[in-house]
Amino acid sequence: MVNDPIGDLIARIKNAASRGRSKVTTPASKMRARVLDVLTDEGYIRGYHLVEKPGAFPEFEIELKYFDGQPVIVEISRVSKPGRRVYSSIKDLKPVKNGLGISILSTPKGVMSDNAAREANVGGEVLCRVY
Repeated sequence: MVNDPIGDLIARIKNAASRGRSKVTTPASKMRARVLDVLTDEGYIRGYHLVEKPGAFPEFEIELKYFDGQPVIVEISRVSKPGRRVYSSIKDLKPVKNGLGISILSTPKGVMSDNAAREANVGGEVLCRVY
C-alpha cells in the first residue's frame, strides 16, 4: 500500500531516468493515468500503456523519452504532499523555469498543465513541477 501514489510515480520516473532505462512500470490508477496523459501531451514521455497479467494488479508501462542520450525530464518534483497540500489560484501560479517547464494541477475541470489551466482560467492543487 502506497500513501502517496503521485510521489511514488515521480520517484519511479526519476530513478529510471537516472539509470538510463527506456521503460518503467508503476501500479495503475486513474490519477496516475491523468498525470501521465499530461506528461505525454507536453512531450516529456513517449507514452504509456496498461499491462494486465493474470493474478496480478494492472500496471502502466511508461516509455521514457531521451534526447542526445539525456533524459527529457531533467527535474521532476512533488509540490503538494499528503502532509501539506498546496493550492494555487491561476493568478498566483508562477511559470516554471521561465516557461521552459510545467506545473501539473488537479483542478475541478480535471488534471491539466499550468498552460491549460490558464486557458481554462481555473486554479487548483499543484501536484508537481516538471522541467
